[in-house]
Amino acid sequence: MQRVVTTALFSSLANNTNTIMPSKIPDISKVRQIIPPLSPEMHKGQAGRVGVVGGSEDYTGAPYFSAISAMKLGADLCHVFCEPGAGTVIKSYSPELIVHPYMRTSDKSDNSIDDIVSRITSTFTRLHVLVVGPGLSRDSLMQESAKKIMLKAREQNMAIVVDADGLFLVQNHPETVKDYSKAVLTPNVMEFKRLCEKMNINIEEHDQDTLATQLSNALGGVTIVQKGKIDLISNGREVFRCETEGGLRRVGGQGDILSGTLGTFLAWGKLYEEGVWKHENKIDSKDIAMLAAWGACSITRDSSKRAFKKYGRAMLTSHMLDEVGASYEKLAGDQSKI
Repeated sequence: MQRVVTTALFSSLANNTNTIMPSKIPDISKVRQIIPPLSPEMHKGQAGRVGVVGGSEDYTGAPYFSAISAMKLGADLCHVFCEPGAGTVIKSYSPELIVHPYMRTSDKSDNSIDDIVSRITSTFTRLHVLVVGPGLSRDSLMQESAKKIMLKAREQNMAIVVDADGLFLVQNHPETVKDYSKAVLTPNVMEFKRLCEKMNINIEEHDQDTLATQLSNALGGVTIVQKGKIDLISNGREVFRCETEGGLRRVGGQGDILSGTLGTFLAWGKLYEEGVWKHENKIDSKDIAMLAAWGACSITRDSSKRAFKKYGRAMLTSHMLDEVGASYEKLAGDQSKI
């Protein structure tokens, strides 16, 4: 009887958007449990295969930062799906990335939208997770293509990270992610405000600590990463806070590093669920997105702190890439040696 009452009470609190659910720091040992071991028994691809949808003529750095940070954290492979004007540039940044120039802008399209979407979704069997938005642009064909790609990913139950111009897409078409618990949105201050306005949440009338939960509930239980001085992460049922110290510089591209590292953590979560390596199976599938988001936030913030300590005001996002490994080791603890 007590268990029934407790469950009902929790459900009531989770569904009441005016209720303040106190934020907490998660059990970090659980974050560590979804990290795959470095083992001779595992083969290429079993530590994560990430896809990044974005990259346009004007924005080539964002998809690069997202993709290369996914690999710096430990993903085995990363595919970038971009438009041709960005493809050659991104390839020149790094030979480690697999670049597919399949996307098209509305003024340079030589393919139908169905052809574009089909070429990209045909690679889904090679991916564990999709990151949508870095450098995507707001071009109508790029946006519509990304929308259809995300819907196809939903059909295949694939985790989706949505950032940057992907959030502009969600703002205009919230049904793209609504009610999909494997979607993780990573808005900055202005993106968060616009999403709240779209979902009829008045940010001036509510406690700021409740807004991520309210937005999550309004979108049907997606995970929201509300970036700020302290990152707040909510799936509508609980709230994690990440207060890992960060640097004081706010340069473009830091959010792309978050999206890439989050992609890797979610890929690891999928592999954990599939039992790719031996573990005690203590993590519930419904908790993976929250734990992954916290881990990615912590590593991104710590990378920023380390880079800022070295370069001060001259710090660039590219300097953060060099710190991802050290930040991972700090988070993983003894797990980093396994």
